Amino acid sequence: MRFERVPMPQALEARPRDDRGYPVPAITPWQDGQPQFALTDHDRSADCALKRLCSVCGGFMPRGPVWRVVGAEESAAIAAALSSGLPYRNFAPTLEGPGHRACMLYAAMVCPYLARPNARRRTSAEDAADEVTGAAVRGAARGAGGAVVGFGDYEYAVTGTRVLFRFLDLVEFLPHDSADEQLPLLRAELSAADVTDVTGGRTAAP
Repeated sequence: MRFERVPMPQALEARPRDDRGYPVPAITPWQDGQPQFALTDHDRSADCALKRLCSVCGGFMPRGPVWRVVGAEESAAIAAALSSGLPYRNFAPTLEGPGHRACMLYAAMVCPYLARPNARRRTSAEDAADEVTGAAVRGAARGAGGAVVGFGDYEYAVTGTRVLFRFLDLVEFLPHDSADEQLPLLRAELSAADVTDVTGGRTAAP
């Protein structure tokens, strides 16, 4: 599905765009006027951790669940734990920060790397496997499957060179083979936000 056909959370409408029209996530660095989607800006990511900001739209996330997009391997691990009736906890830190539910559903569908199983991260001369975070190595294919996952909260560590996150207490697991399968959930989330914003009820959703 072309990204123009994916309904966009209101909080993302004001984000800067790249030359194709993609909204640029809040933690993405810029170089020579171009967003570097394969990289994460240290200071922006630190703000996300310290100020509880969504890594996609940059908006505040009230206390409560946060979401992230996971790839095939972690999605399979979560599914295995749930099917066995076991609690799930991944103690490995990740460079990828949390976000609103709608923002992560949207990101899963429109980010070329997240949305397509055969997509590969851009490579560069400085790319290398990250043994600390287990983050996807640029140049490697994402693989089939994935999920948008909700957690009760997150932990973080800010060092001089990186910002690391760990996610606690699984509260929602939304697996997919293709990210397009998340479209009904995204539409429902945005509709719920529209209704509650009008009535003055919910303000947490973007």
